[in-house]
Formats: sequence, C-alpha cells, structure tokens
Amino acid sequence: MAEERDLLVVGGGKMGAALVDGLLSSGWARPDQVTVTEIAAGRRADLNAPAGLAGRYPGLRLLDGRLPAAHNAILAVKPGDAQGVCRRLGVGRLLSIAAGVPLRDLESWCPGGCAVVRAMPNMAALVRTSATAVSAGVSAGPPDIEWATGIMRSVGTVVEVPERLLDAVTGLSGSGPAYVFLVAEAMIEAGVLSGLPRPVASELVIHTLLGSARLLSETGESAEALRAAVTSPAGTTAAGLRQLEAHGARSALIEAITAAVQRSRELGSSVRELGSSASELGSSASELGSSATGPSPAG
Repeated sequence: MAEERDLLVVGGGKMGAALVDGLLSSGWARPDQVTVTEIAAGRRADLNAPAGLAGRYPGLRLLDGRLPAAHNAILAVKPGDAQGVCRRLGVGRLLSIAAGVPLRDLESWCPGGCAVVRAMPNMAALVRTSATAVSAGVSAGPPDIEWATGIMRSVGTVVEVPERLLDAVTGLSGSGPAYVFLVAEAMIEAGVLSGLPRPVASELVIHTLLGSARLLSETGESAEALRAAVTSPAGTTAAGLRQLEAHGARSALIEAITAAVQRSRELGSSVRELGSSASELGSSASELGSSATGPSPAG
C-alpha cells in the first residue's frame, strides 16, 4: 500500500497543485509520500508560500524540475514538454493530464512496460468538482485504472472511456465550463438590464446554476423533465424558452460542442504529427490548455 501511495507529480501548476491538494486533503496520501517537481522558480515560490502546497502540507517535497526515480507519477506539464519529461522518467506507472498527447506516444516515451493512463479533467478540479474521463493504455490493468481513478476522484467525478472518445470529452466537459460561464454572463447582464443591481443579479444567477446542477445530480430526473417541471403553460418560463428556441440557443450549443470536439481532433493530430519535435508541438497543442500554470486542460 505504501508504494501505491508514493507519488511524483511533474508540474506544479494550477491543475497539478489541485490534484495534490485533493489527494492530501482526502487522505489518499500523506504529504511525505508526495514529491512535486516544478521548473519555474516563480511558481515554486508560490508553492512554498504559507498558503501554498508546501506551506499547508508540511512534509511534502518540492523540487526544482529534477526527476527522481518513482514508481508512480502524474504528468501535469504542457504537451510540448511531455516527450522530454517521459524520456527522463523512471516510473512503472504514469497518469497523464497532458492534453492531446496520445497513449501510444506516452507509452513509447516511457520505460518499457510502464502502465499509462490518460485523464481529461476540467477547470472545476480547482474546486474539487471536476468531470473527468480516463482512458487506459495497453499495459494498464485494473489495478492501474483503479489507482488513476482514485487520484482523479479526489477532485470530482470520474468515468472511463476508450481513448477514441477523449476528443468528445474534451469538447463536452473539458470546454464545458466556458459554455456555462457564457450563459451566466448573459443571465447576469439580462438581470442588470431589467433593473437589478449587478451584485444581486450575480448572486441570483450563481445560485440558480448551483441549484439547477444539484437538481440534475440528486433527483435522478432528466434535464428535459426538470425543464418541463419549471415551465407552466403560457407562463413566464415558457415565454423565455420560446425566445431561446427562436434564436437557436439549443442548436448553437450543439454546434459549439461539435466544433470544440473537431478542434480537439485537429490539435491531437498536430500533436501526433509533431511528436518528434517538442518545441514545435508546444505551439499548437498548448491551445488545449494543459499548461503547467494554466487553470484548465481544455481551451
């Protein structure tokens, strides 16, 4: 069990730090079992600050980019840095959140027989409510998948999908928070235009979204059924929904997600084509947002 919990985290950016915070606060591992290595001096200073990871979890080891031997590792770096890091890693098991970098490349760069699992979380990992999908490589067995799922579950919910569906995951839940934020922006603006002070409109919209999400999660009812339950014949909600449908809101959301899925496929192809050149790869794949210091693995 001790070896299961020993962990090297390569990349101490927001997503890597969120994973470590979730693991330690949930008791999945002890601080003295976790090593975080971060090459950026400024980011290391943040992690070492009293409010940073090392400050809040005494015993956690923080390195300056060095890669000590480890049985388990999390790869939380820019896609363009993934190859160089993997070729220097001495690990038996790897969980990668480097967006767009396929399993077969990760497996070819890692030591022979390394069990590799890819994960696609979203920005909500920062508040431990991420929607994450994981996909296992050819050498990853049930214990490896369970290990990776346990890590990602510390920051939210997890589903397992074949790797070919990760682009769909990226467009739907990876980019999904941005769609919700846009809806929130529009609702707040509508409240202000209707006479509400902006702080009041913001609070009402935020809790409307929170409450609606809880209803979807906890009642077992479908989105369609819940929408119908709110909508009285010839009422205010019906009038609002009629305008949304007239302006193509439903179609726009569907088209937005399918466009994001297609873009994820294009960027993934770029990653594969440029996999032999880390410097070239970084310029295109980083659009997917898994920068060591970026807030989200989807862009």
